[in-house]
Amino acid sequence: MIDAAFVNHYFETHRQAILDDWFALLRIPTVGADPKRLGDCARAAAWLKQFLKPLGFEAEILTPGRGLPVPVLIAERPGREDAPTVLFYGHYDVQPEDPLNEWQTPPFEPTLIDGRVYARGAQDNKGQVFGFLQGVKALIEAGESLPTIKLVLEGQEESGSSALNDLAPILKQRLKADVMMVSDTACGPDNQPAIVAGLRGVQHFTVTLTGPAYDLHSGEHGGVAPNPAQGMAALLASLHTAEGAIAVEGFRDRVHHPSEEEMAIARQGMLTDEQYASIVGCPPAGGEQGLDAVVRGCFEPTIEINGIHSGYGGPGSKTVIPAKAVAKLSTRLVPDQRPEETFAAVRKHLEAHCPRGMTVTISEACAGAQGFRLPLNSPVFRLAADVLGQMDARGATFRWAGASIPVVARLHQITGAAPLLVGFGREEDKIHCPNESFGLDQFVNVMTWSALMLKALAEC
Repeated sequence: MIDAAFVNHYFETHRQAILDDWFALLRIPTVGADPKRLGDCARAAAWLKQFLKPLGFEAEILTPGRGLPVPVLIAERPGREDAPTVLFYGHYDVQPEDPLNEWQTPPFEPTLIDGRVYARGAQDNKGQVFGFLQGVKALIEAGESLPTIKLVLEGQEESGSSALNDLAPILKQRLKADVMMVSDTACGPDNQPAIVAGLRGVQHFTVTLTGPAYDLHSGEHGGVAPNPAQGMAALLASLHTAEGAIAVEGFRDRVHHPSEEEMAIARQGMLTDEQYASIVGCPPAGGEQGLDAVVRGCFEPTIEINGIHSGYGGPGSKTVIPAKAVAKLSTRLVPDQRPEETFAAVRKHLEAHCPRGMTVTISEACAGAQGFRLPLNSPVFRLAADVLGQMDARGATFRWAGASIPVVARLHQITGAAPLLVGFGREEDKIHCPNESFGLDQFVNVMTWSALMLKALAEC
């Protein structure tokens, strides 16, 4: 019988072999945004292809004809023709490991401490991808029949998925499926299994404000020359009102409010202000005041400042007027907002509010991706809820994630597959941060989910 006990037994029986393979993948420093690590991304794609071969997958590694040629692995394992076809999407790239001095263990040397694996990518997304594949392997070795499974594993999710976006149109037929499974998300409160019914879209870009031709003496030129650091602070502040509302004209034109049912369910899963503060170290005071935190975090768009640099930031003092200031910005978009329109609105605003005596330029703008929101009465959701109910007596909850997996909406459009996002991340995993980790219990949960859901799809 395929159940949680079966998967737990399989993991314990094969524990060392599973950890050896998982750790081998984690040791490859696949920072897909770094051209210097292109060879590492190619190694990871080749490693995954080799891992899939004994499982009966026909795999191919593709690279785009333009841009940074980060490999995309696609694979297929034929299964029951009378069952829905499953497309699984995941990514093998990881965030940069900076700042290195804050890691307690080497980021690319996996370390098992108290039941948790510490490494960059331990959770996001190598841990959840490999957990899914181990669930597939457990079913195969048990002699179970499976649906046809297609895989897309890319190396640029963390930096815009440009390679996969370039390849997607020519892969339309090869990736056609009924259900798209993704394990790149988190549980609900108290680690209750969660089905993600919506994601926000994302876009990011760089803003540069230039003034004098070089850094100036702040005594000789203070009060005369324009100061880009001061100008950037004012320019960025103009993006929002004093109450935290977005002040960019046209940015919110396509924003639609959630339904009462969505709001009621979302509120059930929200943290209290005290819980939030205990986890992240500050109260949920951001965003537009007067709106519920669940609305601000799930159903509203944002414009966020990800980083600012200007002038001197080292020890002691260096009294200069900097020649320029640079800021990294990102936006999170809700369904129906179009990235090209929101980007145009922000650009127009920044140019209109450029401080006198300075020049603003915008660069490194990604194409962006739309968000999506799915109906709660989806048959796939009902089946998934049944499966998650077998794993946890509390059953499943629904989440509308404020985060983004940009390519999911794109794959949904070209393949016709219904997105099914179920992951087992937790706040303590610290993804994108130093000391990222993933618990062995979470890894087994991913295995269990993939095995039980694939079994259910094969029989439906």
